[in-house]
Amino acid sequence: MSATKKQMPVFERYLSLWVALCIAVGIGIGQLAGDHMQVLADAEIYKVNIPIAILIWLMIYPMMLQIDFSSIKNVGKAPKGIILTVIVNWLIKPFTMAFFAWIFFDHIFSAFIEPELAGEYIAGAILLGVAPCTAMVFVWSYLTDGDPNYTLVQVSVNDLIILVAFVPLVGLLLGITDVSIPYDTLVASVLIFVVVPLLAGIITNKILVKKHGEDWFKNKFLPKLKPVSILALLLTLVLLFAFQGSNILDNPLIIVLIAVPLIIQSYFIFFLTWFSGRKLKLRHAVCAPAALIGTSNFFELAVAVAIALFGLQSPAALVTVVGVLVEVPVMLSLVALANRWRY
Repeated sequence: MSATKKQMPVFERYLSLWVALCIAVGIGIGQLAGDHMQVLADAEIYKVNIPIAILIWLMIYPMMLQIDFSSIKNVGKAPKGIILTVIVNWLIKPFTMAFFAWIFFDHIFSAFIEPELAGEYIAGAILLGVAPCTAMVFVWSYLTDGDPNYTLVQVSVNDLIILVAFVPLVGLLLGITDVSIPYDTLVASVLIFVVVPLLAGIITNKILVKKHGEDWFKNKFLPKLKPVSILALLLTLVLLFAFQGSNILDNPLIIVLIAVPLIIQSYFIFFLTWFSGRKLKLRHAVCAPAALIGTSNFFELAVAVAIALFGLQSPAALVTVVGVLVEVPVMLSLVALANRWRY
């Protein structure tokens, strides 16, 4: 099937619409419930909100089931592509995201954003920048006729790097913004939202594939979990906007202001990786997913950590949710570009 005839699954294709509806529903619930929402906000352990933690875990666990670390032995089959992915995702993207966020939130938009809040908006953007995509990249790769084996290796390598690089990078970049960092909460968030679901996914994968076979696992079991992941995402967004409703109603322009540096960062990283891949003479099936994985974000992790570090009603959490809102239209435009520039 040609790439031009390929389509995303319905939910992913209209993700921005669902997010917009969640904004409306969440704000409505927040206004109706009023102070009663505080009961959910106070349900936390070690600064991790329990209802949100459960929902985000339900989002992340199904995607971790797809990761096969045994595929890493195939790194040598496309080493230049993997090296490019690692350099852009971990040595460039986090710093350019911090730079764009600082320029816009601290300077260009200073007339609209109070100085004491700018740091948290920057922090939310940083959390997105330090969390490269681990799930949706399979969709973007499929739509551009990317090499599925390369994409799997690429995602598996990124997941391993997240385990060791996420905390120090977040600490470094947030430290530059003078935001106070509770490292115990940061480490606990990575354990809860990366390590635990990753281990659970690996164990579940091995047990079920051994018992029922890989075909049953991929074509029957994983599709049954997808509605759970989708419902968890939507409920998380509704809750977030229920808490953020007053902030948004008081300053509706803030959604647009947040979106600007996120969109600029996305296009910058795509073009940087794409033209670097062409310079390295990567084939299209490797260059396209390499460019798209850095552009897309592991927004589930970013949302979870932003809430744990700064709270449900924080500007940082709002930034990560806006990241979900702009993700699909931006990525679809880049998928179209990658297909138009096929070589």
